[in-house]
Amino acid sequence: MISLNTTILNNDIQDFINANLNEDPIQLILKGSSFFETSIQEIAEQIISKKKCKKKLPAWFQTKKIYYPNKLNIEQTSSEISANYKANLLSGNSLIDITGGFGVDCFAFAEKFKEVTHCEINTQLSEIAAYNYKQLDIKNIETVAKDGLEYLKENKKKFDWIYTDPSRRNESKGKVFLLKDCVPDIPDNIDHLFSYSNNILLKLSPILDITSSINELKFVKEIHVVAVQNEVKELLFILRKNYIGAIKIKAVNIKNNDLETLESIFNSSSNSTYSLPKTYLYEPNSAILKTGLFNEVSHQLSIGKIHNNSHLYTSNKLISFPGRKFEIKYISSYDKKSLKKLIPNKKANVTVRNFPETVAQIRKKTGIKEGGNIYLFFTTDINNKHIVLVCKKV
Repeated sequence: MISLNTTILNNDIQDFINANLNEDPIQLILKGSSFFETSIQEIAEQIISKKKCKKKLPAWFQTKKIYYPNKLNIEQTSSEISANYKANLLSGNSLIDITGGFGVDCFAFAEKFKEVTHCEINTQLSEIAAYNYKQLDIKNIETVAKDGLEYLKENKKKFDWIYTDPSRRNESKGKVFLLKDCVPDIPDNIDHLFSYSNNILLKLSPILDITSSINELKFVKEIHVVAVQNEVKELLFILRKNYIGAIKIKAVNIKNNDLETLESIFNSSSNSTYSLPKTYLYEPNSAILKTGLFNEVSHQLSIGKIHNNSHLYTSNKLISFPGRKFEIKYISSYDKKSLKKLIPNKKANVTVRNFPETVAQIRKKTGIKEGGNIYLFFTTDINNKHIVLVCKKV
């Protein structure tokens, strides 16, 4: 390693890092340190990044003398859970990650492939990944400190799979953007990539529009919308060279050790069944909301949709459901007098679905505070009537 401050790996500094994981980094910086050749700022950065890995990257957190990059790199990397999900989608002998980053995805791929190549244009990040793989006792990953597209051109080696996690250009930060706004520009390089592999896996930002991304690409075979604990983390696009069939789309919510899934064909022609609220209410998980498989929820699970735009479902019999389940206790009109009778202590969890007011506006108008065991859904029914569903979580 050239650019890494390896004194951070000394036993006394590592002991200090582990002993201060729960301390305020700012206070540590203000106190300063007596460690020679290692600034307290560098040590604080290690503490901040390691702490972020406790739940996100337990294998790294539990391994001694891991070298951590800055917190932004940790925030941008896959979690071990989502990396393992990706790895289980693929098989073969060789894979190249042309945007390697901190190397979490390659760590998971190394369990499934004989040879993995990790390309990272940031020299320091490449060095960190190479060092950490040794600490993690991973021997089948080759790290290359080079642009992945350039590496493919120079080596002309074929791989069973190409993986990439393109990042947004700085100027598109905070704006609606397209795949062509990312680095590397996958649509512009798609033919080049397919000259080195018949299979490509793209990890994309969850804020990207799925339809727009399909239109920018070619040969899309599958799309996986992956959420962890009901928060969408990534969109996975599987591309197969010359594939022209129907596109499978799958909503996945990784919840503790379980998977909530719903899959269909993209732009399926299934229709919903509509109904007034019955005994039970269902709210789809965030992965389903991102896929837009609203008709499939009703069609596949044989439950009624409360309104075309409400994305809430109902049934008389309780079913297994990929999302939250509630028992409807009362159906109320939206007025303070009715709600006051139903919510005497003015404390409830408020959700808005296809309703003209926001949660903040409702709380201000009604005086209802957050918390408690009552769940209120402010929505619109099939008769276009604004209603409040007073529920208890199942």
